[in-house]
Amino acid sequence: MSLTYKNTPILGLVCSLLMASAAFAQSTASGALEFSARITPTAARPEPVRQFTFYVLRKSYAEVCKEVEGGDPLVPRDKFIDDLKISAELRTWLKTHEIMDLTLPGFDKAVTPDDVINVPEFLLAYQRSNSGGVTNGIPKPKYADADKTAHPEKYERQQKEYLTALKKFIQAHPETVNGMELELDGVNPQRKWAKLESEHRRRIQRLSPDVAQTKYFVTKVDTDLDGHARINGIPPGDYWISTLNLNADAGDARLRWDVAVAIQAGQTTRIDLTNLNATDGRAASAQ
Repeated sequence: MSLTYKNTPILGLVCSLLMASAAFAQSTASGALEFSARITPTAARPEPVRQFTFYVLRKSYAEVCKEVEGGDPLVPRDKFIDDLKISAELRTWLKTHEIMDLTLPGFDKAVTPDDVINVPEFLLAYQRSNSGGVTNGIPKPKYADADKTAHPEKYERQQKEYLTALKKFIQAHPETVNGMELELDGVNPQRKWAKLESEHRRRIQRLSPDVAQTKYFVTKVDTDLDGHARINGIPPGDYWISTLNLNADAGDARLRWDVAVAIQAGQTTRIDLTNLNATDGRAASAQ
């Protein structure tokens, strides 16, 4: 036996009411985000950020970058120093000083007479920078390399005498240490360290957007020609509106946003994205 409904209009009305009720319940259970993005270049008027993609994340993009870096840390400084092809004395010196670039101006201020005598690379650099008669009165070694095997005791005694005299000379003439950094380029670890840091930074910058969009992505939206955008149906909670690693440009300004927003049920959260709550994209890229 089949049933037929004669009051089809009434049934349709009931269904419409149920659908409207469900839609209303959904709208009151979620919230909306509305924002405008503007950039003010130097000595210029604000400009809207047009047709630019913004992302809503469940985590700050800055924290996402830290998370990625935590899973792919830079090699420890001491481990890097241990792998360098330098003397054990220079390794020890580097580990006890917050200096990696041995050719920086003013480097000599961090070097003591004992350092010059005890670190082979420093001693050689000091000797070279003061060679050719440019430094009056500097002690000269009397031992010969041939005595190292033929007359080891004589060699050792004369070498010790030379180093003792040289140390006293450096103490009396500290200005003679100036310029020795120019002779340290061949053993300077700064280039390798800078390359390692740069490669690590680029790797983090490359991986972070993918992690943000796979683990913490909520939604995204493009601004209109006036720099406005609206997103409906966002569950209540704390979020971040972000440009990830992309810069919004206007004039001389290169900006990124990573701004916290709170979404409440049945309400619209409004926020203005400006220079004041942005970060400099060029500085962020250099970090």
